[in-house]
Amino acid sequence: MATNRRTSRVASLIKREVSDLLLHGIKDDRVGAGMVSITDVNVSGDLQHAKIFVSIYGTDEARAETMEGLASATGYVRRELGSRVRLRRTPEVQFVEDRSLERGDRTLDLLNRITRSSADEDTP
Repeated sequence: MATNRRTSRVASLIKREVSDLLLHGIKDDRVGAGMVSITDVNVSGDLQHAKIFVSIYGTDEARAETMEGLASATGYVRRELGSRVRLRRTPEVQFVEDRSLERGDRTLDLLNRITRSSADEDTP
C-alpha cells in the first residue's frame, strides 16, 4: 500500500499528463464540445484506480457530449498514462463530472443578491 505522499504525487502527475492529453492527444471532437479542465484526481491507496474530476463549461448538451467522448477515450488515456508514467501497474481511469465550481458560482451569486437586497432595504 502506498503512502499518502506517494498517492498525492501520483495524482498530481496523472493530472498533469491527462491535462496534456486533453490539449494535444485526444482527437475526439466530442471532447472539444465544451471547455474541459481537470479539477482534481483521486488515486486509490493501492494506486490501481484513478478518478479524474473534470469541470466542463458549456451547455448541458455539450457537457453530455464531452462526457461521452471522455468515456470512450478512457482506454487511450490509460494506455498513454502507462507509457508516460513509470508505475508497476497503470491505474484504471474513470472520468467524473465535477460541478462544484458551478455550485460555488451560484452560491456567490445568491450571496451577492442577498447583500444587495439588504443594502437596498437599509437605504431610505
